[in-house]
Amino acid sequence: MKIKAVSYPYVAWALLFIAIPLGLIVYFAFTDTAGSFTVDNIIQAGRYSNVLMKSIWLSAISTAICLVMGYPIAYYMSRSSAMVSGTILLLIMLPMWMNFLLRTYGWMSILENNGIINQIFGVFGLGPFEMINTQGAVVLGMVYNYIPFMILPLNSVMTKIGKDVIEAAQDLGASPARVLSEVVLPLSLPGIKTGIIMVFVPAVSTFIISQMLGGGGNQLIGDIIELQFLGNAYNPNLGSAISLVLMLLVMLIMSVSGFLNDDDLEEKLL
Repeated sequence: MKIKAVSYPYVAWALLFIAIPLGLIVYFAFTDTAGSFTVDNIIQAGRYSNVLMKSIWLSAISTAICLVMGYPIAYYMSRSSAMVSGTILLLIMLPMWMNFLLRTYGWMSILENNGIINQIFGVFGLGPFEMINTQGAVVLGMVYNYIPFMILPLNSVMTKIGKDVIEAAQDLGASPARVLSEVVLPLSLPGIKTGIIMVFVPAVSTFIISQMLGGGGNQLIGDIIELQFLGNAYNPNLGSAISLVLMLLVMLIMSVSGFLNDDDLEEKLL
């Protein structure tokens, strides 16, 4: 299979920033400090299975919340005028123009014991409530930072659902609930799958959010990986092994989430 000349820059980019880094991860994961082959790093990665499961659990919760919150927003945008849809899109994207670290740091000021929320509760004689350094704060940070990645693909798919399709279902006597469940929802499945992947993948590997909002007691797998490369216990071989296990697990989840292809979807809808 010949590669066209126009694709050379993309092939070079893929080799330089995808293939080579992945190759280095695999190399370090199966070698020791002397460069000899070993599987000890993979075995040691198993010690962090509890942290990995907690990362997957919190990421799954965050992804589910993003879907529940983002779906009606995306649907409303797709049925609105261009001006209204553009305004909502601007409001969604506006926080993304700010640095990720600053956005997360802002929630620290809101959730801490002397933060804005507890000060409001204090006016009514309530609190202070412990909201910072909890798993709930980590989930909140994930939802806030990643919900645009759920809304955007959903909106992109829903805008392609013609109004005539919905009107036809209504003319045939379908209630609003049936239109949503039997017309809009099946046709928006590709956007749902894309949104789930785009939210879950960065959420499961995050470390800034857990460090700033979760404290030391809510470490995620991303924190463990970071410590192996930047911490005092510098061990890039173990860090690569944990990264490899996480990457394979994410690939497995992605493959499972893509069990229904577009051809099957069309067959089910006809």
